[in-house]
Amino acid sequence: MPDAERDLLRPVARALPFGRAVLAAHERFLGTGSARGVRDVVADSWRRSLRSGVDPDHPAPPVALADADLQAYRAEHPLRHALPLVRGLLLDAAVGEGFLVALTDADGRLLWVAGDPAVRRAVEGVGFVEGAAWDERHAGTNAPGTALATGRDVQVLGPEHFARAVQPWSCTAAVLRDPAGRALGALDVTGRDAAGSALMLSLVRATAAAVEADLRARVLAAGAPGGAGAAAGTGAGAGTAGPGAAGAGVRARLEVLRPGSGVLHTPGAAPRALALRHAELLLLLAEHPRGLHADELAVLLHPGAMSDVAVRAEVSRLRRAGGPLVAQSRPYRLAAALGTDVAAVREALAAGDVRAALDRYPGPVLPRSRAPGVEQVRDALASDVRAAVLHATDPAVLERWLDRDEGGEDWQAWERVVALTPPGSASHARAAGRLDLLVRRLGAGPAAHPWR
Repeated sequence: MPDAERDLLRPVARALPFGRAVLAAHERFLGTGSARGVRDVVADSWRRSLRSGVDPDHPAPPVALADADLQAYRAEHPLRHALPLVRGLLLDAAVGEGFLVALTDADGRLLWVAGDPAVRRAVEGVGFVEGAAWDERHAGTNAPGTALATGRDVQVLGPEHFARAVQPWSCTAAVLRDPAGRALGALDVTGRDAAGSALMLSLVRATAAAVEADLRARVLAAGAPGGAGAAAGTGAGAGTAGPGAAGAGVRARLEVLRPGSGVLHTPGAAPRALALRHAELLLLLAEHPRGLHADELAVLLHPGAMSDVAVRAEVSRLRRAGGPLVAQSRPYRLAAALGTDVAAVREALAAGDVRAALDRYPGPVLPRSRAPGVEQVRDALASDVRAAVLHATDPAVLERWLDRDEGGEDWQAWERVVALTPPGSASHARAAGRLDLLVRRLGAGPAAHPWR
C-alpha cells in the first residue's frame, strides 16, 4: 500500500498525542466550560450538547420510531430510494468489514443501519439503533447529528464525542439534500479510527453526491409539481403535504415553512426560490382565494400600508417571475389552485394527526417577513400547532415539539411531559430538570412546582 494511503487509514481518533489532548480538553470543558484545544466545530457542538442537557456519562438517545411506525415511515421517506446506491457504492464496494453505514432523516433519527454485525452489536449498547434519535439534542456531538446541526460534512474522531460511551468510535457524515437544497437526512459511516480518515470523508462525499444526483433525476422524471417537495415531505420537519394532503394534485405548490423566502414548485420546472415579497404575495392570495383588491393587499403587505401603485408594480413583477400564476383580474386572485405547506399542516391538524402536522411544520411561516398579513398566518398556525401538541397524549409528540426552537422553553409542554411519563424515566427526568432550570431563570421557588 502506498504511504499516502497508509497515512489516511492510520488510527487517528486515539493516536497520541491527539487522544490525550482531546480527552483532557473534554474533561476541562465539563469542569470549567472552556473548550480550548479542540476544533471549532467540536467546541460549538459540545456547547450545544451541554445546553441541551445531554448527560456525558449516561446518554440516552430515545427510540423515537419503532416497529410498525418505523416501517411505515421508512416506506414513505424519499431516502428509501438511496438504499441501493449506498449499499453498492459504499457498504459493499468500499468500506467493508469493521464499519456501519447509516441513513438518518432530517431530525437525526436513524432510519437504516447496516454493516458489520459485530460493530452493530457493539454500538447498540450506546443506543445506536434504528429508530433512535441521534440529533445533538439527544445524543450530543456525533457526525450525523452535528452534520445536520451545521448543514455541512462532519467528522467526529473518538474523544471528540460529547458522550464518553461513544468516544471509542469515530464517524463521518454528509448531509443529503433534495433538489431544492433542503436537508432530507444524513449519510453516516461509523467504526473505529479509520471511520474518521480523510479517505472515508472522500467516500462519503462521493456517495452523497451520487444519492443527490439520483434524487434530481427522479424529480425530473416525475415531471410533477410534487417533485422535490414530495421527496422532502415525508421526513420529519418537512413542510409539504404527502399523498392526499391539502394541495395534492394542484398545478403548483408553494413552500413557506422553511428558512428563506419561499420556494415555488411548478410542473416541468426546477424548484424556484422566490423573492420575499413574491412569496408573501402568493401566500396571501392562496389564503384569500376569492381575491384581494390592491388596497387590501397594501395593508396586508406592509405595516404602514403600501401605495396601490406599489402593489400593482409588485404583482407585475411576480407575473414576470412566476408565470401565469396570478390572473388578469380585479381583485387580484390566483389563476389556478395553489397548494401550500401551510394548508398541509392545517389538514393534518383537522384530521387529528398531530404527528403528521409536526412532520409538515418545520418552523414559522416566512420568518423574515414583517408583512402584517403574513404575521397573522404565522401566529395562527403556530398557535394551532402548539394547542394540538399540548393536547397530545403521546410524550414523543411533546418531546418533538420541545426539541424545536419554538418549543424549547414552553413551560406547559414540559409540565405535560412530566405528567405523561413515569417517574424515573429519562423523559421524566429531562422534563423535570428543564422545569427546574426555567424556575431558576424566572426566580420562582421550586417548592411551588412539585413536578419531580
